[in-house]
Amino acid sequence: MKKFNIRKVLDGLTAASSSSSSAAAQPGTPSQNDVVQETLQSEHFQLCKTVRHGFPYQPSSMAFDPVQKILAIGTQTGALRLFGRAGVECYCQHESGAAVIQLQFLINEGALVSALTDDSIHLWNLRQKIPAILHSLKFNRERITYCHLPFQSKWLYIGTERGNIHIVNVESFTLSGYVIMWNKAIELSTKTHPGPVVHISDNPMDEGKLLIGFECGIVVLWDLKSKKADYRYTYDEAIHSVAWHHEGKQFVCSHSDGTLTTWNIRAPAKAAQIITPHGKQPKDGKKPEPCKPILKVEYKTTRAGDPFMVLSGGLSYDTVGRRACLTVMHGKSTAVLEMDYPIVDFLTLCETPYPNDFQEPYAVVVLLEKDLVVIDLGQIGYPIFENPYPLSIHESPVTCVEYFADCPAELIPALYSVGSRQKRQGYSKKEWPVSGGNWGQGTQSYPEIIITGHADGSIKFWDASALMLQVLYKLKTAKVFERARGKEEKPSTDIVDEDPFAIQTLSWCPESRMLCVAGVSAHVIIYRFSKQEITTEVVQLLEVRMQCEFSDVDSPDPGGAQTPTLPASGASPSPQETELPTQQSTGSNSSDGPRDNIPCLQVRSSPLKQSPGYQVELVIQLVWVSGEPPQQITSLAVNSSYGLVVFGNSNGLAVVDYLQKTLLLNMGISELYSPSDPYQGQPRSPRKARQPSGALCDSNDGSNTSEDRCKSPTSDAKENSFTRSRSSSVTSIDRESREAISSFNFCESFSRKTDGQVSPCLLVGTTQGSVIMVALSLPPGADQRLQQQVGIASCGTMVELKGGILTMALLDFTGTLLPPTYESWYDPNASDEEKEKVRRRRPASPPSSQEGQDTQFAVLCSEKQAKVLAMPSQTRLYKHNITETSFVLRADIVQMAGTNCITCFCANGHIMTLSLPSLRPLLDFNYLPLTDMRIARTFCFSNLGQALYLTSPTEFQRITYSQETCDNLQEMLSELFTPVETPEAPNRGFFKGLFGGGAQSLDREDLFGETTAGKASRSLAQHIPGPGGMEGMKGAASGVVGDLARARIALDERGQKLGELDERTAAMMASAESFSKHAHNMMVKYKDKKWYQL
Repeated sequence: MKKFNIRKVLDGLTAASSSSSSAAAQPGTPSQNDVVQETLQSEHFQLCKTVRHGFPYQPSSMAFDPVQKILAIGTQTGALRLFGRAGVECYCQHESGAAVIQLQFLINEGALVSALTDDSIHLWNLRQKIPAILHSLKFNRERITYCHLPFQSKWLYIGTERGNIHIVNVESFTLSGYVIMWNKAIELSTKTHPGPVVHISDNPMDEGKLLIGFECGIVVLWDLKSKKADYRYTYDEAIHSVAWHHEGKQFVCSHSDGTLTTWNIRAPAKAAQIITPHGKQPKDGKKPEPCKPILKVEYKTTRAGDPFMVLSGGLSYDTVGRRACLTVMHGKSTAVLEMDYPIVDFLTLCETPYPNDFQEPYAVVVLLEKDLVVIDLGQIGYPIFENPYPLSIHESPVTCVEYFADCPAELIPALYSVGSRQKRQGYSKKEWPVSGGNWGQGTQSYPEIIITGHADGSIKFWDASALMLQVLYKLKTAKVFERARGKEEKPSTDIVDEDPFAIQTLSWCPESRMLCVAGVSAHVIIYRFSKQEITTEVVQLLEVRMQCEFSDVDSPDPGGAQTPTLPASGASPSPQETELPTQQSTGSNSSDGPRDNIPCLQVRSSPLKQSPGYQVELVIQLVWVSGEPPQQITSLAVNSSYGLVVFGNSNGLAVVDYLQKTLLLNMGISELYSPSDPYQGQPRSPRKARQPSGALCDSNDGSNTSEDRCKSPTSDAKENSFTRSRSSSVTSIDRESREAISSFNFCESFSRKTDGQVSPCLLVGTTQGSVIMVALSLPPGADQRLQQQVGIASCGTMVELKGGILTMALLDFTGTLLPPTYESWYDPNASDEEKEKVRRRRPASPPSSQEGQDTQFAVLCSEKQAKVLAMPSQTRLYKHNITETSFVLRADIVQMAGTNCITCFCANGHIMTLSLPSLRPLLDFNYLPLTDMRIARTFCFSNLGQALYLTSPTEFQRITYSQETCDNLQEMLSELFTPVETPEAPNRGFFKGLFGGGAQSLDREDLFGETTAGKASRSLAQHIPGPGGMEGMKGAASGVVGDLARARIALDERGQKLGELDERTAAMMASAESFSKHAHNMMVKYKDKKWYQL
């Protein structure tokens, strides 16, 4: 693990410094010294990556260790992902970022060789928890095209684009002087270059014979000892791959015309068999029509029956549009298995690592562009294994992420129990075959849940505890709506070009299990969690008309707060059920006038069967207003204790009572400011009234904001529009016209400066930095709650910050976080008696305030700065300017080491933490420059020093900012290498041993060593020692087992030195013996000659 040097800030730095200024203490306000005894110090923080989850983005190659049972996948960006049993996975990265073209395990040695497109090869040490590179070799004059490492050999064959083969000692990573030149391998009469080397393998029965495949169609069987070609096999189609029969008498080639040729090694003149697996055989006996290239073939034998031939590609050209297929030929049967994505590579898993024994294949691992599939060869129909890895993050593109660490313990079992019913059937009954490695001995025992929202409207709940990731439950929000069956039926009321159900944002209360989601089509869905299945006859619908607050500025509502145009809650507690107009009347240029009062999506009218899990309570839809589409929802919050949902956009905010199914408040942003509000500014309303409505309301006039709104969160335009006007040079009218609601916080606080008692409140933050207090008046008692209406009143602006408000929270006078009140979970479909047992409103913990005494801190964080106010006096205690030149993308108030702090992620890549309440800087680390809007959209912090973001479209990167987690990371990570006995070599049998019919071994050391082969040219390749040798292992040894690990490393070093001494002694003896032999030969040669004959 790369250790980061953090610029730690002096703990003595006070809030009165240049970047953090403190307001003067006021009467009744606690002074700086006696407010809160803060325990967090900069020593509590350290930043490092922990684990990466998800499918390897843009995979390019794959390898499998059949003894260790470890799978390795390389990618086009130089990443390396290693997988063992469920929960055992590892990520490492080549520094160059070049694509991985091939991977080769040193089987059962705990090492891996990678070959990259920048013509470098690397040796990875997998015996440490965080793999590191031991050696690298960079070729200077030739391009690497193929590598082959025989089982239990230390000599790696490397084929190049020029057609040559070089040999590398993988122990020392030095080149041998033995080289197979292309012009020696092919016939001298051949006038053209044979092309790159596309295959290298040794004869399973004779290590001294090397099979070399050239792209042009020539295959050469090379005798390593005599340094010449034994046989040459020529076919007039390009070769893509070659596979041996285990007895070493036959091999199969796959070609670019969709044919497979089988050759007997002693009959090079003509192929023993030529077949076109997917070609149509003409009746007149002519050659079948050419097919697409067979990119790879594997030939695996069984003791009891017919061999298996597995191949990818080779389909006929008339199958245009057909998905990629894997073909399994076994005896007379041919099975064509369709894949969801193009095939990158495949490997046949066999019982033995020895190539000269019956292979006994049992599974095929198929690496696709966006999936990993393992096929069971042992069962009829070739079913697939159930994949235990979290590789389905990208099943639909991720549009939003939330991370909850240390949530209620009963949540994960509850979600797992409802999610287990969603699992597909028909999987193989066998255990997952990639079963190597061991889990880490993690000390993190708290539950962690990640929620992902997706472009297709689905929401996934993941168990992220103990550095693992497993899907728990999947919710499909699109089931609530009618689906258009074809493009011609697509409603013209859509406000997004694609993915109309995409999740924009979500709010989840873990304690009550209430879930509220907002989609890009300006809709909000409220869900309750139930363990019982129900059928909802009519989905409850509430339509809300949120219009631009200045489109009818000539007749403002004198009351300031708009009265909802709904039936009185007592008269009709059920939501209004409006019949949607027909699609014909929704065209913007139709004779019926502009679209009005029409939602973007149509809620289904048929009964909805709802399985156990999250079930729809209420659907809220914003409607078109006078031809203007509704603005997308920018902020959302739910509170189970109050029974309220609040959401806002650039038009204003709306508060909905989901218990009574009524709209309580629908107010424009300007109406939230009281008339005497000092932050409102006099020119706000009149100036806006004089502007064209299109500029103020973001109407669909082709402006940039309109274009951004009309894209789904998965589109590039949406991502690149993230840098909405944050510049301080924007004119005031432009700033005000763009103001939208950016955050909410339900709390129990003092709504006015003069209040002596806490009461339910709502804090509202805007994109222009205003924090507005809204007072809530709830009916007393549970019975009256359903009969009387909740009262709401705006109390005006508390404070204004630079930049949009990102997060808000309250602390009590001891500095303890005051979370929003909640109602404990109860099953909404249970009996009334059971509901009453559980239903109880959590008492408000803040004490009442005495006259002139502040008892709370309001913590407010924006894109530029953070402030702490004393409540109820609203006096500013602390202020810290987080960044001047950049802006904060994500800020959260989290629990850390028994107290709380603010965590921030800036667009310039800095991750920062501030103490509470004094806003002392504790951590400032330049982690990740923002190169991708995906990171900005998905970065989130959680409690106890955890954070994550979507590092690619298919992968999560988890990081920690906790020193304690960094210190314990070695114990928490899984182990890839476990000591396993290598299986015994196959028995040669008496007669084969007697008559020499068994496998022929080769002393490669004698053939390729420096003594015989000499040294390779120094300019051919450059050796680069890696950081992952003994020094890397020293760094890896930390934590509880550090002393033991260091002792073991010391022994290893001593053994290594003794081994090196032994090797040097042996080399000197060999050199001496060679010199003696050479001298003796010279003496014999010249013994009887006279001096003048010399």
